[in-house]
Amino acid sequence: MKRTTDASLRDSTRPVGYSEFIAELKARIRSAQVRAVVSVNRELILLYWQIGSDILARQQTEGWGAKVIDRLSRDLMHEFQDMKGFSVRNLKYMRKFAETYRDASIVQQLAAQIPWFHNCVILDQIFDPDEREWYIRQTIQNGWSRNVLVHQIESGLFLRTGTAVTNFAATLPAPQSDLARDTIKDPYIFDFLGLGSEVSERELHQSLLDPSAGSCVMF
Repeated sequence: MKRTTDASLRDSTRPVGYSEFIAELKARIRSAQVRAVVSVNRELILLYWQIGSDILARQQTEGWGAKVIDRLSRDLMHEFQDMKGFSVRNLKYMRKFAETYRDASIVQQLAAQIPWFHNCVILDQIFDPDEREWYIRQTIQNGWSRNVLVHQIESGLFLRTGTAVTNFAATLPAPQSDLARDTIKDPYIFDFLGLGSEVSERELHQSLLDPSAGSCVMF
C-alpha cells in the first residue's frame, strides 16, 4: 500500500507538461544513441572497404597471391588482438566487398548505413547491382534485422514487388527498429571501439554519448 501511495505522491508533484517533456527527452536520447552508433558503423564499413580495395590493388599491380591474406590476417590479429574483424574469412569478405562496390560513393551513401553482417548477406546472395541497392534501401527504410533481410531475399521480395530503384534519401533507422538494435549489438563495433566483447550494451551507450565514461573512438 505504501508503494502505491508513494507513486501517487510522485505523480501528484509532477509539474504540468512533465510527462510530455520526459517522453521527448527519452526519444531524443535514443535518437542520439542511434546516430552515434550509425556514425561508428559508417567508419567501420568504410575502413573495411578501404582495406579490401588496398588488397585488390596490391594483388593486381604487384602480383600478390591469395596467401598474402593469411599473412595479413596473422599480422593484424597480432597487433589488434581484441578485434575479431581481421580473420582470414573477414578479410576475404573485405576484398569481395571492395570488388563488388567499385564506386566509393555507393559505399558512403548506402552500404555504410547498414551493419557489416547485413552487407555480407547481400554479398553472398545478391549478384545484380540494382537488386543489391534495392535491398539496402529497403533495409534502411524498413529497419530490417539481418534475419528479416535474409527472409526477404529468400522469398524473392524484389522480384515479387517488381520495384525499381528510385531516388532515396538515406535516413537513420528508427531507434526501436530491428536494424537499430542489430547495429547497436554488432560485435565488430564493440571491438572497433576497443570496448571488448564483455562490455554491456549500456556501457556502449554511455561511452558513445560521453567519451569521458570510458574507452572510445573520437570522431
